[in-house]
Amino acid sequence: MRILDRYILKSVISIFISCIFVFLFLYVIIDLLTNLEDILKQQVNLMLLIRYYLSYLPVMFVQVSPFACLLSAVYTFGKLNHNNEIIAMRSSGMSIFEICREALIFGLLISMLVFWVNDRISPRALAENQRIKAQMDEGAKKSKFKKIETIINLSMYGLKNRLFFINKFTLATKTMEGITILEQDDHQNLTKKIVATKGVYQDGLWKFYQCITYNFDKNGQVVEEPVYFEEEIMTIPETPKDFASLRQKPELMDIREMQDYIWRISKSGATSVTRNLKVDLYQRFMMPFTSIIIMLLGIPFSLMMRKRATGMASIGISIIVGFLYYVLDAVCLAVGKSGLIPPLFAASMSHIIVLTGSIYLIRKLP
Repeated sequence: MRILDRYILKSVISIFISCIFVFLFLYVIIDLLTNLEDILKQQVNLMLLIRYYLSYLPVMFVQVSPFACLLSAVYTFGKLNHNNEIIAMRSSGMSIFEICREALIFGLLISMLVFWVNDRISPRALAENQRIKAQMDEGAKKSKFKKIETIINLSMYGLKNRLFFINKFTLATKTMEGITILEQDDHQNLTKKIVATKGVYQDGLWKFYQCITYNFDKNGQVVEEPVYFEEEIMTIPETPKDFASLRQKPELMDIREMQDYIWRISKSGATSVTRNLKVDLYQRFMMPFTSIIIMLLGIPFSLMMRKRATGMASIGISIIVGFLYYVLDAVCLAVGKSGLIPPLFAASMSHIIVLTGSIYLIRKLP
């Protein structure tokens, strides 16, 4: 590696690390001061409080990494431009891409790291953070967390076009209470309704108690008399583990779990829900590359700065560029979830637009 490359890379890395530490520190301090009264009132255990903030660090790292990459690139190249070092490099025959090569490689490595953290660490860390937060809200004083095994008001899409509404589900005993199941055809017309007071999973089968079954015609009218059974074995492919996992929010799943969840939802015929989840899934793949793309966008703006206070100008440009990028990304995702464009294109459109604009602006530089 050339001395010049090490000089640029050292500046980018140092600014990036400084930004990460500053952002994480500010988040912890601001959140701690905001909730200080509640923390003291509930007498939250110190170790539990430390676990709460440590569990949120991976999520914060994923969120602030793109802005840290943007600020490090804008500040580094803005300072080089301010000191006329860019002019000297261009005079020696170097192109803009040659000057920025090491910084862009660093941005690509950060994107790969963000992808790994967001898929492998963040979902479990966020789930742990929410569990600890719930424990703190309840005023618990013990640092050990007992897993919540009862789910209240569970609703989900299952296989074979079924919709489940369950008042109470206890994973430890594999028991449901207050069960309503709606079966639909491929056109989402109601064909059957099953109501039961209780369901127990035994020997790989669901046994429902005090079960009433209603059948419906194509017009949604009840046909024949409802069928009542004191006990009935139901052919439901979902296991208690499936119910426990399917009730999770998409942000608490990794990519493999989301793909399995989307497959199950698609079998139920819920097209709008499936489309929204596909947008979120593709966003999982595209979001980590925000770091390098937004860094590439900041480079031409940093080289346009002339005779300004480099530090303040860098922060101002970073805020404006970051804000415009995230607005564009939010609009693209919203359009995709509305069904106007395919989910994959919705998740990648903002990246394509920004990447194209960045290359154009860099080529237009003198």
